[in-house]
Amino acid sequence: MTAPVRAAPVRLLTAAVVLAALTTVVLGALQPIEHSAVRPLATLDGISVAVVLAAIAQLAGLRFRLGPDAVSVSWAEAAVVVGFVVAPPGWLPGATLVGAGVAWLLLAWFTGIRNVAEIVHLVASMTLGAAGAALVTTLLAGDAPIQSARLPLALVAGAAVYLLITFGLVVLTLVLHRDAEPAQIAARVLYAKLPMSVGNVLVGLCAVFALSRQPLWLLAFGPALWLLHRTYRFHLRAAEERRMWEAFATATARLPGTSEAEVAHAGLRGALDVFGARRAELEVRLEGGHRRYAQDGPGLEDTLAARSGPAITRSMAVAGRPVGELTVWLGEPNLPVPQDEAAITAYGEALAGALHDAAAHQRIEELDTRAAWYRIRDPLTGLLNRGAFGTEGDPLLDSLERDRQVAVLLLDVVDFREVNSTLGHRGGDEVLRLVGRRLTDLSRVGELLARTGDDEFALLLPTITAVADAGRPQSSAGQLPAALRRARELVEQLRLPMEVAGVRLAVEVTVGVVVARAGQVEAGELLRRASLAVGKAKELGLTVGTYDSGQDASSTDQLALLAELQDAFAADDQIVLHLQPAVDLVTAAPTGVEALVRWRHPRRGQLSPGDFLPAVERSELLIPFTRRVLDLALSSAADWAASGIDVPVSVNVSARSLTDPTFPVQVAEALRRHRTPASRLVLEITESVAVSEQEIVDEVLARLRALDVQISLDDFGTGFSSLSSVTRMPFDEIKIDRSFVDEMIDSAAAGAVVRGAVELGARLGVRVVAEGIETVEQRAALIALGCPTAQGYHFCKPMPADKIVQALSQLAEAAPAPVTRLRADDAS
Repeated sequence: MTAPVRAAPVRLLTAAVVLAALTTVVLGALQPIEHSAVRPLATLDGISVAVVLAAIAQLAGLRFRLGPDAVSVSWAEAAVVVGFVVAPPGWLPGATLVGAGVAWLLLAWFTGIRNVAEIVHLVASMTLGAAGAALVTTLLAGDAPIQSARLPLALVAGAAVYLLITFGLVVLTLVLHRDAEPAQIAARVLYAKLPMSVGNVLVGLCAVFALSRQPLWLLAFGPALWLLHRTYRFHLRAAEERRMWEAFATATARLPGTSEAEVAHAGLRGALDVFGARRAELEVRLEGGHRRYAQDGPGLEDTLAARSGPAITRSMAVAGRPVGELTVWLGEPNLPVPQDEAAITAYGEALAGALHDAAAHQRIEELDTRAAWYRIRDPLTGLLNRGAFGTEGDPLLDSLERDRQVAVLLLDVVDFREVNSTLGHRGGDEVLRLVGRRLTDLSRVGELLARTGDDEFALLLPTITAVADAGRPQSSAGQLPAALRRARELVEQLRLPMEVAGVRLAVEVTVGVVVARAGQVEAGELLRRASLAVGKAKELGLTVGTYDSGQDASSTDQLALLAELQDAFAADDQIVLHLQPAVDLVTAAPTGVEALVRWRHPRRGQLSPGDFLPAVERSELLIPFTRRVLDLALSSAADWAASGIDVPVSVNVSARSLTDPTFPVQVAEALRRHRTPASRLVLEITESVAVSEQEIVDEVLARLRALDVQISLDDFGTGFSSLSSVTRMPFDEIKIDRSFVDEMIDSAAAGAVVRGAVELGARLGVRVVAEGIETVEQRAALIALGCPTAQGYHFCKPMPADKIVQALSQLAEAAPAPVTRLRADDAS
């Protein structure tokens, strides 16, 4: 067996084997030579023949691969059997040592084996085997003659001992050398050696028989041995090829991988396993680069030792495109055969395909990674983009305590267009990169920095500590100065000169600051508010501006409210009316009903008009909302009309509706849907609406009057031109604002306004209704002033639509018969 013996255990084993072999040779040579009928030749001739037989047995032997190593299968057992007969037993180890040594020196000369330690180890192992065989045969044969039946049995036992000793040393050496499973190695070695060893014994016994009976029969051994040799060589080669192709299938199945390095290492391991190689090298030429991978066989840490065998190199390509080269150092000199070269070529093609696929997979992964990077990163500065600011900012805010104060600083580069115009787009890009780099250096751990626009950068501060009140929870007002200080620090740092395209310049920024609680808003809303703060700062000529919620007419709450309002339209129980009767001040008989809209919000509870009407009036939902209110009001009016109560219903009208030329058509359609006379509908408008866009409003009101719809002037006395309003447009009703009613008893001025409104209504022939009557004193005072009608909590609170018919019926039944009403002036 030949193998590199660098490992210390193998060296120790070799030294022990050599020492034992030399000892047996010396001890055998010292044994007395006894003449016996067993040995027909003279002593010197017999020893010479034994030497020659030992040499021929090795020269005519076979070698097969076992991984990176080679195992020798020779005719040694036959040589030992014959040698025992022709030479003294004590000289048989020496003859084996000399003959095998000379044979291996010749083999090393012709085949290129350069490892002396291998040869010494191998020859010493055979010498020990011969010594053991001679000893056992001598003990069993004794003085038995050559023709006796006892001698063949002893020779078979000696040959078996030779096989066991050499077999054991081969397995032990391979186990120490390769750190492999002993059972696996023993099975493979025994599979190779046992059949030939049995044949060796039979050949040796036949040779002994020929020597004892008819030596001329030895001439026939030549052709027979040649046939046996060829047969056994074919047997070993077929077994090795079967093993190789099985390993080939396993190795190629393991080749596919997701990276070049993974495939390369799998390919090298497979080459070592498939070809029993000492070393495998792979040079990959993909993506414009050359990368080299190498791996040595088990126990072959020394590169020079691994490269001692013959090498086969094959170029690899896929569809004509070069992939690289595969080089395999086989395990034994002069052993490459065409089958090896064909197998390495096929393996190289499979490996080339796997490398090509891995490269394609890596390119796809790189593209995916790059695309994922660009989805969240700004390609110019490498910072987070606007979308990622929200997707990463929201989880950050959610992870904080809900009462934690956070801030967003939005930095806008001043006059960036001039930078582009002066330095060009490349110079402008470099300015943005430098600004992004400075902000990155100035940002602190846990903060979130992003480029949110062409010349805008946002910084989310998850923690703000007010210096004066550190360690105590802060309100947003208390935390704002800390955020402002941070904003001014950034302004000063960014103002430091930078050099771009050979020009020294300073960057000015405008910063918008917004502070809020982490649990109240999302990152996107903070960014929107900060943008409003930037706009405010620019309008005022400031460097740092703050967010003012009072100027924000489109907050996310309002936007959400509009979306929820659309859902409310689809429901039957969310948009409802509360109805409040107006009554005759003297009799308390009902004279009309005002419809007050309410929203039963499923999450916020009941909302009054002031909570949602401003948002509705600024949106596209005004028309469907007005349609819903008119339908509810006219439906309720139909209910009490069916009960014999003939009073109109009043509906408040939005300012936008009176500037919409299609509004009269909407009202006419609502009246037609509910088959209600137009006279039963009163549309209430405020004085501010009446004096705005007079031409359009006058036209809309004229068309409504043409339908016979009544018009009421609400909140009379609070506008800028009350008298001009009532004289310019024909109204059917005037409603005195409750603020005058509340103060009329204690304030002569308020009382005068009420008196004037009552007298104006009487002279114009329109109804006058006082709003907000809550006390008996107010009722009495209004009666004294001659006010005919009122509404308020003193008479009836607003109530759901399903209760209004009963309330109106009770008011009508409780009212006395009509009496002649006297004006205050007449009474006096």
